[in-house]
Amino acid sequence: MKFAKGRTGLAGLAMIVLLTMIAISCAKTPQMETPHGIASLEKIKLGGVKQWLLIRGQDTSNPVLLFLHGGPGSPEMPLEHHFGRELEKHFVLVHWDQRGAGKSYHVRIPEETMNIEQFISDAHELVELLRKRFGAEKIYVIGHSWGTVVGTLLVQRYPELFYAYLGIGQCVDLQRNEVLSYQFVLSEARQRGNLKAERQLEKIGPPPYANLRELGTQRKWLTRFGGGITREGKYRPLIKIAMGAPEYTPADFVKYLYGNYYGSKHMEDELMTINFLEQAPRLLVPVYFFEGRYDYNTPWELVQEYYEKLDAPRGKHLVWFENSAHSPNMEEPEKFLDVLVNQVLVETYPF
Repeated sequence: MKFAKGRTGLAGLAMIVLLTMIAISCAKTPQMETPHGIASLEKIKLGGVKQWLLIRGQDTSNPVLLFLHGGPGSPEMPLEHHFGRELEKHFVLVHWDQRGAGKSYHVRIPEETMNIEQFISDAHELVELLRKRFGAEKIYVIGHSWGTVVGTLLVQRYPELFYAYLGIGQCVDLQRNEVLSYQFVLSEARQRGNLKAERQLEKIGPPPYANLRELGTQRKWLTRFGGGITREGKYRPLIKIAMGAPEYTPADFVKYLYGNYYGSKHMEDELMTINFLEQAPRLLVPVYFFEGRYDYNTPWELVQEYYEKLDAPRGKHLVWFENSAHSPNMEEPEKFLDVLVNQVLVETYPF
């Protein structure tokens, strides 16, 4: 951009002011207008690394619900103000920007700590902090996509700490996951006569992909064909919601973008080793899977197979969302809330 002579200094000053405002703009969460409520945006240390929590609930005596976001590196904290308000009436809802993600991203996070075992350790440390803080014998944990990897292994290892495990877009066998997802997208491209998509998909070929760019090509068409984050195949409504989050500053959204790449870059290979049919065939907590009929991000066929084979002596439930893809909690929020309150709580919480 060019400026008139003599105005360069003024433009530079304006840019400095703008960048300073972005850097110091204050993130906050609205106060809770109930006598025993909590509304806290705070930074804590987990595994020696500073990480951010959003804790909101109308009554701190309600059960604690820990939300494990997807990705790695895709926090859902900036969506809480839109999708979480009704949940706050029934739970103490905890959103956690995990190590290297969103508000918790930092360039100095050691690369060697970006592994599944470290995330399980961080999550366990957080659970113990929440139990102590709210005087809770147990809590609920819900995972979305990548969050189900951490959540499944967490409840497998520490079943005594949880009332129930809830998985949205449950990961099962991630190598087969990618094969089925690719086959779906290529089939859709051919059925729709979308030659551009067909050419791009044939160029990258079936998984394993050579790099994140090839994975991005497959995910682009997965989204457009309605098997990704939403059945409508659109991110924009969610982006618009996120941009209105009082808990995120412009600088936080920049960190979100860096963290999304950082998590995928360092954990993609290890994720491909996950196969819960072999690694987690038995879970000693009540289990609830929330699955969209159109989900090919974590293909619904694999979730159904895992559900049928899973040994869950304390009960298992597969809840179908007929108008959703990978995010039924956001695509059919009314049903999601109804199941949580009128089924999960009724069946598992000692009122």
